[in-house]
Amino acid sequence: MKDGSLRLSGTNLERAADHNQRVTLHAIRVNGPITRVDLARITGLTPPSIANITKRLAAEGLIVEAGQQRGGRGQPATKLVVNKDACHALGVNIDRDHITVVLVNFAGEVLAQATRDIGFPAPEDVQEHYRASAEGLVAQAGIDPDLLVGVGVAMPDDFGLVDLPGRPTDYERWESADIAALLAEPFRLPVFVENDAAAAAMGEQQLGHGLRAASFFYLLVSSGLGGGLVIDGNYFRGANGRSGEIGFLLAKGGPEQVQSLVSLSGVYRMMADEGLTQQQLHSDAPQLDQVRKRWIEAASDQLVDPLVSINCLINPGAVIIGGRLPAGWIDDLSHALNAKLAAHRHHVPVLAPVLKARLATEAPAVGAAILPFSHFLLPKSTALWTNLTDG
Repeated sequence: MKDGSLRLSGTNLERAADHNQRVTLHAIRVNGPITRVDLARITGLTPPSIANITKRLAAEGLIVEAGQQRGGRGQPATKLVVNKDACHALGVNIDRDHITVVLVNFAGEVLAQATRDIGFPAPEDVQEHYRASAEGLVAQAGIDPDLLVGVGVAMPDDFGLVDLPGRPTDYERWESADIAALLAEPFRLPVFVENDAAAAAMGEQQLGHGLRAASFFYLLVSSGLGGGLVIDGNYFRGANGRSGEIGFLLAKGGPEQVQSLVSLSGVYRMMADEGLTQQQLHSDAPQLDQVRKRWIEAASDQLVDPLVSINCLINPGAVIIGGRLPAGWIDDLSHALNAKLAAHRHHVPVLAPVLKARLATEAPAVGAAILPFSHFLLPKSTALWTNLTDG
């Protein structure tokens, strides 16, 4: 590693950013290229404070200069951007039908990825896939392993308990699995575990529509159906950390849960009715078009009433849908929901638009990879409260 470059180690992070420094770095990350004058306006910090903070960030290799802004009076102002190669993280998405590992840079760009499709992976399957792919992803991207800050893991809550078709009889052992121990090799890195829908929502907050919508509700269509709630730029967990669990609502017309239909599991059931296998989900089989139309109609019908309630109770700026559906399915579902929600305009004060997530396909894995950055470098909603308590 060259002298003067940022050295971040997952086991020995020699850097403790204060709240203002985190806020400034995040402002550059979201708005860059940006001048110091604009940073002072956005953050509310004084120009001298911004000058000192950006000097520290530059010295640590977290930001770099990106040209000058010309056209005004006096000397042209220098623009700043984050150094996307300053640090990297691994993100792991564990679900009931696949394991995905991604390597991302500080800008959230996916540099390398390894996915294994497997039904109901066991802990040892996850450990094997991670160990087999992590070093290869780092080598493929050509990065210094010392610049890895951590591993984020996204997986559904009650992973081993929810009764979905095909679940092994011993799957409950996931509830006592030590995730950090499973991912201890080949790199000794801190591990951050998050609900998959929450991770996807956080990724969308940092890198997608959340940059413009401070409050939104996120729908994650995976093997089940998850939800995440972001309010005023902060992820809201609820009293027991289980906010957004839209998939557990009872479905219309029967005793099943909404996620029994609005999920990949629901898609696979419809495909089986047409004689299709799961592996044909991304094929051009003629029967698949009929499955797609039937599922979009049924899924939108199941979601419209819950989304009316969400609009009335939360007033989000957007409802965002992501997940591992084939290309075009999320667009179709969004369009169908917007059309059905329009019929409720006469009695709902405000209806938020339903949008396809910008991080649609591998959102949980990318969101998971953002977790180490958030922990070490980006603003925390409770940072000021903690300081007041400690003081």
